[in-house]
Amino acid sequence: MKYKYIAVEGPIGVGKTTLAKKLSVAVGGRFLPDAEATNPYLKSFYQNPERVAFHTQMHFLVSRIEAMSALPAIDNERPLVADYVLDKDRLFAELTLDETEWQMYNTLFDRATQHFPKPDLVVYLQAPLERLVQRIERRGIKHEQRIDSRYLQRLIEIYERFFHQYDDSPLLIVNAADINLADSPADFEMLVERIQSVEGGRHYVNPITSETT
Repeated sequence: MKYKYIAVEGPIGVGKTTLAKKLSVAVGGRFLPDAEATNPYLKSFYQNPERVAFHTQMHFLVSRIEAMSALPAIDNERPLVADYVLDKDRLFAELTLDETEWQMYNTLFDRATQHFPKPDLVVYLQAPLERLVQRIERRGIKHEQRIDSRYLQRLIEIYERFFHQYDDSPLLIVNAADINLADSPADFEMLVERIQSVEGGRHYVNPITSETT
């Protein structure tokens, strides 16, 4: 694996955690999970976003900063596969915080993250709203069932805008609507091969038409 620090991104339900976990095993790397499972405010956020949005966002930011700070140096022996791009923290903050909260958050983010390394490669998984809703319902995590579809659609749009402009790392954009990363070894192997073949720049995978560019 030529890339030593790979980050997998995408909206809720798109399959990024599944891919990141399996990819880390496939390349003999280290898996860096996101902080979602340990955020004590998340269930309340999905019930009443305005009441705990700032607490939720700050917990995510601090947890991600602590995780990145505790990492050993990126080495050539074991690639790092992360379940998030640190800059995506801004996306959720922009979506949920008011102007005053956003200014406080943004100041802290800039000061705390300026020395962290950027990924060598980012894999951005995308899928339409209806597919994300189906997957969220199927995996049956109770508090996720409260996610408003309007919030999820806004999240999709803000991800699309972010990655349309993203140029900090080589980028592989994957149409994951009809990819079954959890249960199809062929789908996973196809994507691993595509990841290994990326040579910088921006690339696309669209399994529906069997085209890659």
